[in-house]
Amino acid sequence: MERHGCSRHRHCSFVLLIVVVVVAYLLVGVVPALQASVIAEDDGRALMQFQSLITEDPYGALASWGGSSGSNHSASPATPCGWCGVTCGVRGRSRGRVTALDLRGLGLGGAIVAQSSLSSLTYLRWLDLSQNRLCGGVPTPLPLSLEYLNLSCNALQGAVSSELGSLRRLRILSLILLAEISVRNKHLVMQFNNLTGTLPPCAGNRLPRLKVLSVDRNQLHGAIPVSLCNSSKLEVIQMMKNSFSGVIPDCLGAHLQNLWELTLDDNQLEANSDSDWRFLDSLTNCSNLKVIGLAGNKLQGLLPGSIANLSTSMEFLSIYNNMIHGQIPQGIGNLVNLDSIYMHLNNLAGTIPDSIGKLKKLSNLYLYDNNLSGQIPATIGNLTMLSRLSLNENMLTGSIPSSLGNCPLETLELQNNRLTGPIPKEVLQISTLSTSANFQRNMLTGSLPSEVGDLKNLQTLDVSGNRLTGEIPASLGNCQILQYCIMKGNFLQGEIPSSIGQLRGLLVLDLSGNNLSGCIPDLLSNMKGIERMDISFNNFEGEVPKRGIFLNASAFSVEGITGLCGGIPELKLPPCSNYISTTNKRLHKLVMAISTAFAILGIALLLALFVFFRQTRNSRKGEHALLLISDQHVRVSYTELVTSTNGFASENLVGVGSFGSVYKGTMMSNEEEVVVAVKVLNLQQRGASQSFVAECETLRCARHRNLVKILTVCSSIDSRGLDFKAIVFDFLPNGNLHQWLHPREHGNQTGLSLIQRINIAIDVASALEYLHQYRPAPIVHCDFKPSNILLDNDMVAHVGDFGLARFVDHGQHSLPDISSGWATIRGTIGYAAPEYGLGNKISIYGDTYSFGVLLLEIFTGKRPTDADFAQDLSLHRLEFGVRRMFQQIAC
Repeated sequence: MERHGCSRHRHCSFVLLIVVVVVAYLLVGVVPALQASVIAEDDGRALMQFQSLITEDPYGALASWGGSSGSNHSASPATPCGWCGVTCGVRGRSRGRVTALDLRGLGLGGAIVAQSSLSSLTYLRWLDLSQNRLCGGVPTPLPLSLEYLNLSCNALQGAVSSELGSLRRLRILSLILLAEISVRNKHLVMQFNNLTGTLPPCAGNRLPRLKVLSVDRNQLHGAIPVSLCNSSKLEVIQMMKNSFSGVIPDCLGAHLQNLWELTLDDNQLEANSDSDWRFLDSLTNCSNLKVIGLAGNKLQGLLPGSIANLSTSMEFLSIYNNMIHGQIPQGIGNLVNLDSIYMHLNNLAGTIPDSIGKLKKLSNLYLYDNNLSGQIPATIGNLTMLSRLSLNENMLTGSIPSSLGNCPLETLELQNNRLTGPIPKEVLQISTLSTSANFQRNMLTGSLPSEVGDLKNLQTLDVSGNRLTGEIPASLGNCQILQYCIMKGNFLQGEIPSSIGQLRGLLVLDLSGNNLSGCIPDLLSNMKGIERMDISFNNFEGEVPKRGIFLNASAFSVEGITGLCGGIPELKLPPCSNYISTTNKRLHKLVMAISTAFAILGIALLLALFVFFRQTRNSRKGEHALLLISDQHVRVSYTELVTSTNGFASENLVGVGSFGSVYKGTMMSNEEEVVVAVKVLNLQQRGASQSFVAECETLRCARHRNLVKILTVCSSIDSRGLDFKAIVFDFLPNGNLHQWLHPREHGNQTGLSLIQRINIAIDVASALEYLHQYRPAPIVHCDFKPSNILLDNDMVAHVGDFGLARFVDHGQHSLPDISSGWATIRGTIGYAAPEYGLGNKISIYGDTYSFGVLLLEIFTGKRPTDADFAQDLSLHRLEFGVRRMFQQIAC
C-alpha cells in the first residue's frame, strides 16, 4: 500500500510540474508581453494628453513625445519609455510602465487643468514639474502610487483639493512659491507623513480661508509662523509630534475667534517667562475653544491663572510632561464641561482646589508626579462620571475621603503619598474598579475591610508599604479577575485564608514582610497560573510543599523564615524529621493521628472528586498547555484584550472559524503600539478546548519563518464569569490566500501574479517540509487550505490555524489524541485526503495530498468544491484538460 501511495504521489508531482512550467511559459512569456504592450500604449496616450496642454516648449524637450506640442494625436502612440523625462520600470508588474516623470527646469508653459490625465499612470512614483512656467491648478486626481511630488517654482493657483490627503505613499511634497493657494474644502491635512523643513513664514497670509490646518506626526521644525494669526477663519490647528520650537504666538487667541482645537503636544516649544505665556491669556478670547494640547514640550514658569478664564466649552486640557510650577487655580471649577485634565509630570505645588468638584462631566483626572500637598478634597465625590483618578507621587496628607465611593472609578492611583487613616470600605465597594486600586507606600492603618471582596472585576490590588493590621479577609477569594495581589510591608497577622485558592487568574502574590503565621497552605501549590509568590519574612512554620510553584526556586521566596523545613534542595532547609524532639513526641502522635484521620477522609474525597476531575480534564489540559508556554510568552489579561479590540467590536472582526473568531487589535509593547490578531475560542463549541491545547502545544515547539508567530495567550474569566481562552498572534495585514485567489468574492480589485503564486507555493512547501521533518516527532497540520495561509506586508505566506494539528510517531501513526470526539475532525471537505474518510489514521501523506489540491487551486483558481465539479467532472479531469489546452496552445 505504501509503495502504491508513493508512486501515485510521484506521478501527481510530475504532472503538476508540467502544469506549472506550461503556465509559467504562457503567463510569463506570452500573455504579460502582450498585456504590457497594450498598457504601455495607454501610458503613452495619457502623456500625450498631458502634452496637449503645453503651449511653450522653448528647448523642444517634448519633441520626442510622438509629435509637436499642442498637436492632435489621434493615432496610437508608441511605447513612451524612450521619451524625454520619462522613466519606465524594468521588472515585475511595473515592467514597461511609466514610473517617473521628471520635467523640471525646461521652461514649459501652459495651463494645467484640474482633472488631469496623469491619474492613468497607475505606477507613477515620481512627478517633478518644478521650475517651469505652468499655471492653472494643482492637477488632480493623481496616482495613488505617487511617492514624490514637486510643483514648486511655477505660477499655479486656485484650489488644492483634499484628495492630496489620499496619497498614502507620498513621502515628499513641495508646493513652495505657489502664486496663490485657496483650499477647496478649507482643510489642509498632511498628517502621518515624513514631511520635513519649516512652515513658510507667510503661510497664514496665503491661506485666508483656511479652517483646518493639520500637520501632525511629521518631521517639521522651526517656529510656528505668526502669520497664522491672519488666517482668521481657522478652527483647528493640529501640529503635534513634530519638532516645532520657540514660543507660541500670543496673537492666536486675539485673531482666531473661531478656534476650537489647538493641539501642539510633543514638540520643543518653550515658555520661560510670564511674557511667553501670553498666548494662554489670548486664548481666553476664543469662546468656542474645546481642546488645548500642550503636553510633552519645554514649558516652564508659573501656570497662569488665566487658565481658569478659558471658554466654559472647554472639554480637554493637556499640559502634562513639562516643567510647569505654581498652583492649580481655584477657578478651574469654572470650566464645567471639562471631560479630561492631564497635568501630571510637572512641578505643580499647593493643594487640589475644592472647586474641582464642580466639574460634573470630568472622567479623567491625572495630577500624578507633582508636588501637591494637603488633603484630597471630599468634593471629588461629586464627580459622578470620573473613571480614572491618578494622584500618586505627590505629598498628599490626611485620610482618603469616603466620598470617592460615589465615583464610578475604573482606575484609582494614590500610591507614594503621606495618606493616613483606614482604607474606607466605600472605596472598596466601587464595583467598576477594574484596572487597579493602588494604595502603596502611604501611612494607612487599620484592617483591610472585608468589602475588598466586592472588587470582582479588579486586576491589581496593591496595599503594600503601609501599617495595616488584622487578618487577610477571606472575602478576597471573590476577586476572580485579580492578577496581582501585593500586600507586603504591613503588620498583617493570622493564616493565609484558604479562599485565596479560588483566585484562578492570580499571577503574582506578595505577602512578604508581615506577621503571618501557621503552615504554608498546600492550596498555594495547586494554583496553576501563578508565576511569582513571595511569602518571606513572616512567621510560618512546618514543611514547604514540593508541588506546583514550589518546585521552581526562582519563582517563590521563603527567605527569613526560621520555622520552615523540607522543600526542594535549593532551599537548603533542614529535614522536617529534625523538628520532632523528645518533648514533642506526644504532640507528634496527636498530629499523626489527626493526619491519619485526614488521610482517610482525603481518600474518600478523592473518590468523590474523581468524577469532577474527569469532567474538567479538558480544562486542566488547557491550563497545562499554558504552563508549557508561559516560559516563553507573557500572558495577557482578559481586560487588556477587551481594550485592545474595543470590546471585541464587530468592525474589528477579521475572520470566523470552526472553533472561534479572530479580531484585529492594538496592544502596547515597549511603549509602542503593535497590531495583533486575537483568536477567541468559542468554548461552547465541541472540540474548542482541545483545539486551544493543540495550537498552544504546536506553536510552543515550532519556529519557522513561514509559520504564524504566537505572541501570548490568555486563560481567564470573562465579564460574565465564564471561562475565556484566547491566543494572540502577529497581525498579517494582507489577509488569507483564499481572498487573493477569489478576489471577486471578497470585493478585491486585483488578484495574484504568477510570480506571487509561485512564491506562495514555495513558502507553503517550506513550512510543510519543516513540520514533517520536525523532531522528535513530525507534526501533521490536518487542515491545509487557502483560508489557513496568511500573507504579510511582503506577500510572504505563513501557515496558521493549528487547531487540528497532531504529532505522529516515526511509523506515521498519530500519537494518542486528546479526545475521541475531537480526533474525528481531520480537515476540510475537498482538501482532506480520501483515506481519512475511510477512518485511516492521520499521516504526513494526508498533508501532502492537501498541498497538491492547494497547488491546483493556486494555479487554476478553481476550488475542489466548485459547482464545476458536478456530475462527471473531477479535479483529475480538470488537471488533464488544463494540460491538454496548454499543449494545443503551445503547438
